[in-house]
Amino acid sequence: MSALSGIPRQTEHSWLNPSTWHLRTRLILVSMALLVAICSAVGIVSYASMDVFLNKQLDEQLAQASHGRPPIGDPTGRPDPLDARGQSIGTLNARVLDGQVSSAGFLSSDASRSALSPSDASILLALPANGRPVDRTLSNGGYRLVATPTPYGDVSITGLPLAAKESTEASLVWTMVIVSLAGLMLIGLAGTVLIRRTMRPLEQLSDVATKVSKLPLDAGEVALAVRVPPSAAHPGTEVGSVGHALNLMLDNVSNALEARQQSETKVRQFVADASHELRTPLTAIRGYTELLRMTETFTEDGRKSLGRVQSQSERMTTLVEDLLLLARLDEGKAPEFTEVDLTQLVIETVSDEKVMAPEHVWQLKLPDEPITVRGDTTQLHQVLANLLSNARKHTESGTTVVTGVMRSADGSAVVTVTDNGPGIPPEFLGRIFSRFARADAARSGSEGTSGLGLSIVESIVQAHGGTVEVVSRPGRTEFAVRLPALRTAMA
Repeated sequence: MSALSGIPRQTEHSWLNPSTWHLRTRLILVSMALLVAICSAVGIVSYASMDVFLNKQLDEQLAQASHGRPPIGDPTGRPDPLDARGQSIGTLNARVLDGQVSSAGFLSSDASRSALSPSDASILLALPANGRPVDRTLSNGGYRLVATPTPYGDVSITGLPLAAKESTEASLVWTMVIVSLAGLMLIGLAGTVLIRRTMRPLEQLSDVATKVSKLPLDAGEVALAVRVPPSAAHPGTEVGSVGHALNLMLDNVSNALEARQQSETKVRQFVADASHELRTPLTAIRGYTELLRMTETFTEDGRKSLGRVQSQSERMTTLVEDLLLLARLDEGKAPEFTEVDLTQLVIETVSDEKVMAPEHVWQLKLPDEPITVRGDTTQLHQVLANLLSNARKHTESGTTVVTGVMRSADGSAVVTVTDNGPGIPPEFLGRIFSRFARADAARSGSEGTSGLGLSIVESIVQAHGGTVEVVSRPGRTEFAVRLPALRTAMA
């Protein structure tokens, strides 16, 4: 059997769509992003400050190293750039005279001099002789160099290795990275716990709203006992104010539902009492009509009028019986359950309709084995009669009506009534089971109806723990009654 109802598609949760993320997830991610930005800013400022400090320290050492003392016995008094006294390992000293590098070398760990490479000499020759420190990469590694003109017409070049500075800065970077990652992990875990705890009242509000949304509030007696717990309904906080307001709204809804239920109970009681009281005068009217027909002589117009009175009294009796049955079902009166041979019941009901409407084509689709359900024989017969009558009244002569019985996969019994008539308008399908709902203009037919037949069908089926659904399009209308399996009905 084709699907009789659709399920609305829900918005799927996707990590690629931030609008579907939970609020706590977004708060945690935003907090972590801000912490990462703060840690990055602190790291950049710290690195820049340390770089300035170390450069200043190197510049001071360069200033001291570039002023060597003249060695004893030098008649010119010219300082020796390779004088190692007071200089650290790796210091570079060189002299540039007439565009040539002379007296150049690195100070090795054993206080000996290491010569420069030709590429190093080219770099030194290109240095600006303005006394300002610059960084260059030599064959011995990175160096901070300063070229200073001397009173003797040459240029003195002094350089200190950057290895110590780079090592210190690397240590600073690794320290800040490790500390920042550890801090981010700890703050992330702590923030997750705190945010979850803070968001718990909102989750409680959501749970309450979800429970209320699933309650059958449309009809019947409703016990709206769901409330937001006091811990999440304290008006002193923002979330608590929302919870308090939700509780006030639920109290108002509960009072309205109670008032509605009391009003509906009074109306049902009135309908039941009125229907019960109307049965006696209607029976009397029908009886006196039959008596007049048999004992008195009437003209042709009189006989027609008397027949009209009789037909309308019978129609009124049917309407009163339907209203009385609905009132009893609304009161929750349980059906008189017995084992019912659904297959045989369908055969008998279709046979009755075939006699009443021979101009229609009546067909059966029955299983090989009888299908038995637990139910009230009289009420189930009325369900089938109402569905078949509905198909007969609202379709033209020659319409094919197929009544089928089958057992579904879950063991429940399914009865279908299908016709190939003009169909039901889509705008009427949503209220087709409402009381006094009629769409005679939409489906052809000449017989007037009270609009209670399908409402009685739905009420009886629900009283048996089943469901009734309808699908319709031009050329095919199908009502499907699903009754629970025998073992479920017995339970």
